[in-house]
Amino acid sequence: MRHIPRLLERQILKAVKGFPALVLTGPRRAGKTWLLRRLFPKADYFLLEDPDIVARLRADPQGFLDAMKTPVILDEVQNVPELFAFVRSRIDRQPRRTGQWLVTGSQEAPLMRGVSESMAGRAAVLQLYPLSARETPKVTLLRGGYPEALARPAAARLWFASYLQTYLERDVRAVTAVKDLATFRRFLAVLASRHGQVLNKTDLAAPLGVSVPTITQWLGVLETTAQILIVPPFYENLGKRLIKSPKLYLADSGLACHLLGIDSTAELARSPFAGSLFEGLIASEIVKAQVNAGGRRELYHFRDEQGLEVDFVTPGRSGSLVLVECKAVRSVTPAMAAPMQRLRDAVKKNRRKETAVNMFLVHQAPKVKSRIEAVAPGVRALAWRDFLEEL
Repeated sequence: MRHIPRLLERQILKAVKGFPALVLTGPRRAGKTWLLRRLFPKADYFLLEDPDIVARLRADPQGFLDAMKTPVILDEVQNVPELFAFVRSRIDRQPRRTGQWLVTGSQEAPLMRGVSESMAGRAAVLQLYPLSARETPKVTLLRGGYPEALARPAAARLWFASYLQTYLERDVRAVTAVKDLATFRRFLAVLASRHGQVLNKTDLAAPLGVSVPTITQWLGVLETTAQILIVPPFYENLGKRLIKSPKLYLADSGLACHLLGIDSTAELARSPFAGSLFEGLIASEIVKAQVNAGGRRELYHFRDEQGLEVDFVTPGRSGSLVLVECKAVRSVTPAMAAPMQRLRDAVKKNRRKETAVNMFLVHQAPKVKSRIEAVAPGVRALAWRDFLEEL
């Protein structure tokens, strides 16, 4: 597949002008190494998964670093976290030299511990997700956004199977001591079947015969390695009894489809999971848009005990709110917008300050594109790719 410019490039180039170091995290195979090597072709490169390099570095870290020429790319640095202390001392000798240390890592939480302890104030931290639909039209609900799965769609099934095997054997064991990988693999399949539902750890534990603390630990592994999105509830004192549990999504729709055994567009159209998979795709794309713009991940869901539910709530510009309802259909009706209108009215009544609320009903693209967007007062109905251009 030809090179696809990444939306995060602008933030990376900005960061290296202001910080001595850049830390780029994200799931394995999202394209971190490819991106840095393309943006900084003259930088030295070291893969810290190479046993030879790791052995040399641990035997004589100062000598190894002395032999480097900066700028340098240190790839998969979570394998040698002790390196941060040595890099910090070198940064402190020349604190005004920016863009010298370009670091990648696939396991965000362990990597962040090293950054917070050793690199505070010295490193910009950015996260790269797989490709977004704004970056390439090749991203689809069925295939997701991993570059290699999109480059060879005919072999996507084999790629996802290999990815899961690699992920289980390397990343999972590196983050925590999962003893029974077969059960963990079944846990991923159960998780896919709960895609888009309110998180219930007891419900996840029961079919696997494991404890709730084990499920909590495994969910931590998946979140650490950016494989899932946990969407917390939007909480405001609206005089309602709210559901305060988060919703759970697999971060990549292609991987979710693979775990559910969905291998074709026809199977996806017939699947009872089509709605939740579409909802998860929109969640992932919203998060990618926020992160690629250099912002924080701010995505929430709303649900109360009376049955009022809005898929996503996210802060907009100038204190506004954005409400999003996802429907995996090609035709929309005014009734589909009613939950957003009810939540908008409750928010406006609750807040003393006038709040702008933008509402979007996001749906599958019809085969014949319609120019009509207004589906209900204050609500715009947009095909999902058109909606992403509004973010």
